[in-house]
Amino acid sequence: MKRSKWIWAVWCVVLLSCLVPYTLLTNVAAWYGSFLFWACAGVAVIALNIFITRDFEDHDHE
Repeated sequence: MKRSKWIWAVWCVVLLSCLVPYTLLTNVAAWYGSFLFWACAGVAVIALNIFITRDFEDHDHE
């Protein structure tokens, strides 16, 4: 799959991190509300970034 599609997936997670806590989780005042959602979104973004950059190579020219 192209790298740009994975970058769009990261942007979707970021967008959901802004929308979901202020819409669907507005009335949840416990730790499993917005905090858990943001924690899982953070782990998802880290995993996607690792997946995106796994094929990067070091191009040191001496």
